[in-house]
Amino acid sequence: MRTNWLILISILLFTSCSAAKVNLNELTKAEEKQGWTLLFNGKDFTGWRQYNGNSVPDNWTIEDGAMKVFKAERARPGQGVGGDMIFFPKKFKNFELSIDWKTEKEGNSGIFYYVREEKGKAIYNSAPEVQILDNEYASDNKIDSHLAGSLYDMLPADPKTVNPYGEWNNIVIRVKDGKVTHTQNGVKVVEYTLWSDEWDELVENSKFKNFPGFQEGISKEGYIGLQDHGYSIWFRNIKIREL
Repeated sequence: MRTNWLILISILLFTSCSAAKVNLNELTKAEEKQGWTLLFNGKDFTGWRQYNGNSVPDNWTIEDGAMKVFKAERARPGQGVGGDMIFFPKKFKNFELSIDWKTEKEGNSGIFYYVREEKGKAIYNSAPEVQILDNEYASDNKIDSHLAGSLYDMLPADPKTVNPYGEWNNIVIRVKDGKVTHTQNGVKVVEYTLWSDEWDELVENSKFKNFPGFQEGISKEGYIGLQDHGYSIWFRNIKIREL
């Protein structure tokens, strides 16, 4: 009888662990019904290319089921080599975007939405940026609105919601009719409304005040983008659903 109980307990533990296991870069049946779509298949860069380019930059690779950008040999400290990436098959307007990310020590990067390609311009010239940062050791950790999860240089996110470098974080960016929220590791940390008086004030008090793209106005649809800022950053479980 004791042997039977041990077998039963072993089966229950195995079943529990299997149920808790989350497959990387795959959608559950529930997510499929909710309209989620993967933007990264976990194997290659299908759907992705360089911003203002035609191919994948040479400082991107696939590592352990994640897209990884790393510092190119020719890069200056803390600066990329123009290796910003966009998901190019489709522009998005109202959506919920979920991305897992982690950074190396001192890492710095960003996630962009409503990206529009402009020849000779950087990806951040006209698109809002959701900050990725090693909050503890990065050199750009002195300003609250430069910490991970923030609307970069505009609205700060709660730093207590961020896991340290080397550990995975999740960010969910929800955009619906101009109303935007950032949810970091399950906690809503930022909320704002595009094309509003509030937005104009945020821009006016930020480094983007004199950026032509922000002066002209943020687009009302655009690409999803990932930044090359000269550090090793990993991205996985990149999925989106239109609202």
